[in-house]
Amino acid sequence: MVRRTFGPLGVPVPVIGQGTWNLERVDKKKAVAALRRGLDIGMTHIDTAEMYGSGLVEEWVGEAIRGRRDEVFLTSKVLPENASYQGTLKACEQSLRRLRTDVLDLYLLHWLGSIPLEETLRAFEQLRGAGKIRHFGVSNFDVGELERAVAVAGKDQIACDQVLYHLLERGIEHELLPRCQGHRVAVVGYSTFGSGRFPDESSRGGRVLAEIAKAHRATPRQVALRFLIRDENVFTIPMTTNSKHAEENAAAAELKLSAEEIRRIDAAFPGGPKPRILPTL
Repeated sequence: MVRRTFGPLGVPVPVIGQGTWNLERVDKKKAVAALRRGLDIGMTHIDTAEMYGSGLVEEWVGEAIRGRRDEVFLTSKVLPENASYQGTLKACEQSLRRLRTDVLDLYLLHWLGSIPLEETLRAFEQLRGAGKIRHFGVSNFDVGELERAVAVAGKDQIACDQVLYHLLERGIEHELLPRCQGHRVAVVGYSTFGSGRFPDESSRGGRVLAEIAKAHRATPRQVALRFLIRDENVFTIPMTTNSKHAEENAAAAELKLSAEEIRRIDAAFPGGPKPRILPTL
């Protein structure tokens, strides 16, 4: 698995990890098996959140990484309504308990709510000082919110901004992605296959993906995933409940797309105008 330095951390992280949003909708045994298979093949960045399944998914992740915690770059998130100073401390303790670990590698604010950001970041600093988390960052922050977080936290303190990013939703490329690069903030793309909107061969874009995939003896989804991580600052966390699909996701990191292939995909999935607000799911 290809690894890159994650934002300002100096820590090598797999370019393709494992997301867990909506994982609770499937059979627990199948979900845990898929996560473990992902670890076997190098997708050791696992992302979860207290919101997912109201804590149930964190419990499943805890089971999946049992005995293998040292292999994992483990991320979780606090909900904005829980992100007061004391609320963040409490939420983190609960996540640690469900995940059966004593430390998170990365802890994120899931999105910005009404609680002052300063409170949340102060709690993150406290948690880091206490050894409960190693790093912290944000999720679903637009350019203005990111700038504010960087200003409050200080240089090289915000590890990442986790955002919606797939072939049909490339709005972050206009301004947010360059701004993250300027601040050395990693970009982690979620819903990388479009949450049910992945293009098929009835569309121009789908045909382009299929043609390039055939040339590489790959799948269209692998080609799409490789395109999304073409930028050195971008990481992805596709979710799958299928061990075979986990293997396909991991193999995408090894694809070598030519400049012409990247140009064709770029033309087939134009980014469109700069979004007025950051899209989320």
